[in-house]
Amino acid sequence: MRETPPTPPSPPRITGGVPVVPMEVAGRGQRLQMQEKLRILEDLNMLYIRQIAISLQDTEIQRKMERELRLREGACKLLAACSRREQALEAAKSLLVCNSRVLAYMAELQRRKEAQVLRRTARRPSDAGPVDERLPCRGTVCVSDLRIPLMWKDTEYFRNKGELHRCAVFCLLQLGAEIHDTPMVLVDRTLTDICFESAVLFSEAGPDFELKVELYSAGLAGGPAQGSTPRKLATRLSTSLGRSAGKRVRAAMDGGPGSPPGNGATSPLLLPAPSVPGPKFHLLAHAVLSLAEVQDGFRTHDLAITSNEESSFWLPLYGSMCCRLAAQPRCMAAPVTSGFLRLQQPGAEAQSGARLYCVLRGTDLLCYRGPGEAEAGLEPALTIAVNKETRIRATEREGRGQPHGMAVTNRYGGEEVTHTLLAESRAEAQRWMEAFWQHFYDMSQWKQCCDELMRIEVPPPRRPPAMLPRQGSLYHEMALPGPAVPPSACEGLLLQDNAVSAEIRALLSSYYSDSY
Repeated sequence: MRETPPTPPSPPRITGGVPVVPMEVAGRGQRLQMQEKLRILEDLNMLYIRQIAISLQDTEIQRKMERELRLREGACKLLAACSRREQALEAAKSLLVCNSRVLAYMAELQRRKEAQVLRRTARRPSDAGPVDERLPCRGTVCVSDLRIPLMWKDTEYFRNKGELHRCAVFCLLQLGAEIHDTPMVLVDRTLTDICFESAVLFSEAGPDFELKVELYSAGLAGGPAQGSTPRKLATRLSTSLGRSAGKRVRAAMDGGPGSPPGNGATSPLLLPAPSVPGPKFHLLAHAVLSLAEVQDGFRTHDLAITSNEESSFWLPLYGSMCCRLAAQPRCMAAPVTSGFLRLQQPGAEAQSGARLYCVLRGTDLLCYRGPGEAEAGLEPALTIAVNKETRIRATEREGRGQPHGMAVTNRYGGEEVTHTLLAESRAEAQRWMEAFWQHFYDMSQWKQCCDELMRIEVPPPRRPPAMLPRQGSLYHEMALPGPAVPPSACEGLLLQDNAVSAEIRALLSSYYSDSY
């Protein structure tokens, strides 16, 4: 029997002399054109930002931004090469964090440029006026023991009924241009709280700080969201798993409705996230914390939810979060000034008092017999309270040979106690008075943070997640409760990363080891 030769592909249909291009090909071409336009916009924007950094001579922030751009490019390559869910989630998270940091650096450069322009215009004689140049000291802000309660239905949590809904979540914390992220956690109905116990430090905060806490989530409905899964496989999965489960699988692979092409639904136009396949992280909830919320203890804060139950990345949040938010102004944690002062006794001559080495720190003026005792941390010979109720006045007298100093007055019970401290020169007395005024100004700005020194937890060095042994199938990668695996092994499972090459391992190691 003769074989029928293969039918050659039919040429495009001609309608009125114009070839008709299939809709699929036309749509692909439009998407490529849009991506190319977005790349051009991003290049122009980055050129503008680099010019601002050069004009400000700020090489440090430019170096950080260039590093994040390189990490962003590496995360895109990693996301496209991933074959396991853990790899794809870590790469998608890295991509979102890099985008956020680049945007934060851009905003910081623009803010500094605007401040520079305002300073130049303020130097004009017509704009000259009384300007208060006193600035409050900086401080360290610490967030620890972050917990977000969940509100599962009774049938889901107690009776363990219904479809198993799983999400990968992490928190992004931003204060100014400094951004930190928490480890990623798997969440399902076996958990009652999302816990991020490690501390996060911000070392350059002012009293007017605004700490943004953002909770991101990626739906993990069905099987693993492969980084290199083609669209045809996603369609095949959606038809074979059923209508409801299939929609969630496609949503996890393609992103939610209304999301721009990229990882995360909040990426701005001028920094488009690369259109690569893989899991998509979406903003689930957010909160803003300020100085008013600082307290040396565990406290509940409001959480604004930005999604609904129909989203594939949704989780049943209560609308609140609990954490310990502490702050340490530098005027409380480090010495403000130090030097020798002579303590004058009431009714005694000026030069008859004891010469003491005094250190102004926190709410005390610590008086030692010498600098060696202060450096050794010994008990001071005298401690004078310096708080918001303390009054300071100069004791400078006119006349040759008269001492210069200050009188420190505190109220203990119903009685006022005054300590007179004499400096060795007029300039030394002026230096101490200026240090006191600055200290009082810092305490008035930091408010309750200067009542007593708050405890700050120092987080351990962050390391890249440990390697997971590669399993043979999806069945071995799933952790389900049963006779061999207890339910406790599935709770709060930290996602691990299994790098695919030495280059990717080096990339992730650099990402986790560098601190900001």
